[in-house]
Parts: sequence; structure tokens; C-alpha cells
Amino acid sequence: MLIGEVARRSGVSARMLRHYESLGLVRPSGRTGSGYREYSGEDIQRIFHIESLRSLGLSLREIGRALDDPGFAPSALVDDLIRQTRDRITAETELLTRLRRIHAADPAGWEDVLQVVALLQALGSKSADTRQRAALSSVDEVPVPVEALVEAALSETEPNVAGALRWALARSGDGAPALLAEGLGSPVAAVRERAVQALAELPAGEATTHLRDALAHPDAVVRGHAALSLGTRGVADAVPTLIDMIVDGRNDTDAADALSVLASDTATADQLATRLVDRLAHATTNAPARGRLTQALAGIPGTRASHALMELSHDADRPVALTATYLLQLRNTPNTP
Repeated sequence: MLIGEVARRSGVSARMLRHYESLGLVRPSGRTGSGYREYSGEDIQRIFHIESLRSLGLSLREIGRALDDPGFAPSALVDDLIRQTRDRITAETELLTRLRRIHAADPAGWEDVLQVVALLQALGSKSADTRQRAALSSVDEVPVPVEALVEAALSETEPNVAGALRWALARSGDGAPALLAEGLGSPVAAVRERAVQALAELPAGEATTHLRDALAHPDAVVRGHAALSLGTRGVADAVPTLIDMIVDGRNDTDAADALSVLASDTATADQLATRLVDRLAHATTNAPARGRLTQALAGIPGTRASHALMELSHDADRPVALTATYLLQLRNTPNTP
């Protein structure tokens, strides 16, 4: 079979067939009387083998080795191809993500495109100062897509940079609450904590809804941050978690402060005092918890809390009695001008 017919049947151009021959990949078995290349059935089969291996991403040199070396082990080469393909997919995915973020910024011109690219690169810098400046400037300059800010916030380990990113997210508009809520499902505890911390600094609205949901999160750290934020927002759903924090000694001072914010009227203050007293009654063998619960009553106004402190001033647990007595004295001391 002559080269033209081989090209038609195989789909490989005559020029490429000559290239294969120059590399020694295909050697036509014979020549016609006029000197034209003549391919046998085995030659054509080898051409199909070459094309099959090319479809896997092998180079022509690798194909030559695979076909000509009887001791060649394909498994190592296939493993290498898998690794190269994964690396290429990762690079292409990163590029696609970057392009989508630039598109989301809705740049008006190439100057805006370049500015967004510069900010995205700065957010990924190894320098904490550079990342912080990028976070702070993302609000005043061409806005960085919220996805990029969330990704940076969830991976940031430097406290000052993390604070700047949360500040930027709070001013980024829509989209941030839902993306941060997804971070609450991360298998990494540090990522979950960063997500709830960022949610806690977002304006009320959708963020409050996600924080309410986080009160049922299996991670106590997530529940704690959510409860503290909701307490300062006046959301009563946070009360059980806040009291649990006081009993467990986890950010108990902040939890007590949040309860005092919730005690905004007489009825609510009396309800909170009753709940604290109930927990005191159930913590008979936990002296540290009883002490913290007694101290928490200091921030609760109203007669119910005062009566509870009066009863606790005679408690059998001396530290609790002393604490209650001291707190009663503070409540009964008029404010000096």
C-alpha cells in the first residue's frame, strides 16, 4: 500500500508519516520499482499503535521506547502520565478559577483587569504584609470577587491578615455568608473556626441565619463563636449555648457578657437569672462551674438575680458564698458621680 492510500485509510497525513519515518517509528517494508514507499499490513498496524499511544499523551520518543523495547514496563509510564495529567488539570482549574473571578469583578477595561490580577496575586503572596495590604485595598480599588476573599480568609493563619480579610468580607456585599457557611462543613477544625469568626463579623441578615444554624454544630468551638455573636446581636436562641460555655469554662467571661446584653428588659433578665440558678442546682459536684455561674449573675439586672445572690451568700460552698456576698455589695452600692 502506497503512502497516499495509507494516509487516506489511517487519517495520518503523508507529511506526518514521513516524519514518523525520519524518527524511525515506522519503516515501510518495501519500495516499488519506481522507488515509492510501500507499507505492509504490519506497518499499518504499527501506525495505528502509534496513534493510539499519542492519544494517551505520550511523546513520540516515549512511543518509540514502548514499541521497540521488549523489556519496557508500561505501568511506570502510565503512572507518570497520570501524575502529569493531574498536574495539568490542577493548573487548568486554577486558571479557570482566576478567569471566573476576574469576570465576576466586571472590569470596565484592561486597567481594571490588571488591577484585579494584581490584587489576586497579592492575596496569595508569601508576605503577610502584602496580603494584608491587598485585603485592605480590595474595598477601595476594583472589588476583589467575594470567592477570592473567602478562600483567603479560610486559609489565613496570620491574625492581623485574617482580621483585615474579615473586615473586607464584611464590606463585600452579597455572597459571603453562604460561602462562609460552606466552610463550617470543612473537615479541618481551624477552617471551621475561621469560617464562623468571619460570619460573626458580617452584618445581620443572612449571616445571622447561618449563625443560628451553627448553634447545632457538632464542633463546640463553632457553637461558641456563633453563640457569642448571636448574644451580642440580641438573639435569645444563643442562651443555652452561652450557659453551657459558662459551665464548661470556655470563654465563660465573654459568654456572661453576652448574657448581660440579652438581659435588656425585666422579664428577660428574670428568665436568664432563673436559668442560671437552675444550672447551679444541677452542678452540685462541680465547684468551679458553680463559681462561674454565680459570677454570671452579676451581669443580670433585676430582683430575681438579686434574690438568687442573696440565697447563694449562705451557700455551703464557701467560695460561692463569698462571691455572692461581694456581688450583692456591689449591687447595693450606689454609683458615685
